[in-house]
Amino acid sequence: MSFVDLNSDLGESFGAYTIGNDEEVLKYISSANIACGFHAGDYNVMMNTVKKAASLDVGIGAHPGFPDLGGFGRREIAMSAEEIFNLVVYQVGAVEAAARVNGTNIQHVKPHGALYNLASKNPEISQAIAKAVYAVNPNFILFGLAGSELVKAGEQAGLKVAQEVFADRTYQPDGTLTSRTEPNAMIHDANLAVKRVIRMVKEGKVTAVNGEDIDIQADTICVHGDEPEALNFVRKLRERLQAENIKIQGFGVEQNV
Repeated sequence: MSFVDLNSDLGESFGAYTIGNDEEVLKYISSANIACGFHAGDYNVMMNTVKKAASLDVGIGAHPGFPDLGGFGRREIAMSAEEIFNLVVYQVGAVEAAARVNGTNIQHVKPHGALYNLASKNPEISQAIAKAVYAVNPNFILFGLAGSELVKAGEQAGLKVAQEVFADRTYQPDGTLTSRTEPNAMIHDANLAVKRVIRMVKEGKVTAVNGEDIDIQADTICVHGDEPEALNFVRKLRERLQAENIKIQGFGVEQNV
């Protein structure tokens, strides 16, 4: 039997504004990337999401992003490597404290949005993030886009890394994600998304937007929690993965058959 982690970006509600269906999505995933209050979320949402994830034995991850509530962290902000290091340490520390007071620990760190995309191609930024994660706790797992600079930086820093693929996003021929400014960036058909994921896990291949097959390593699969289709996606993914004899298990859990 093979194994794969299934993750989702959660805790992105803010004050009176509710985004996503975290309570239901948490029932189907093995890892949760929890917003740290910069691109989304707040201290109450963060604490409650950590608590719910812990009660369901879902691996807890910090999801640091640019300080951009208005743009949901999807707008690139010019920052030095030192600022990125400090930004990540600050946000990871917040989720780490929330986990500690709830009697649990962080499993991983996954950058969000524009910060994630920037780190995927920029060695200086990716190294700043990896160094920040290592400085907080060298045992944390770093989630990064499969084959990206962030994965390389994590390995160079001495971190365990998880190469991430996306159920609801399309790919460019170079393995990067299609920009959200493009009309074909998102996949809204759950059946198509599941079919692509099964192939990524079993064959290590995905079809790019130009029709070309590219190699890809799927350690963990992401479904965006803020998308309307998120709950339907994770339900179908879990069902189909299990039907294919692929066990859903947190990347931080020792994988024993």
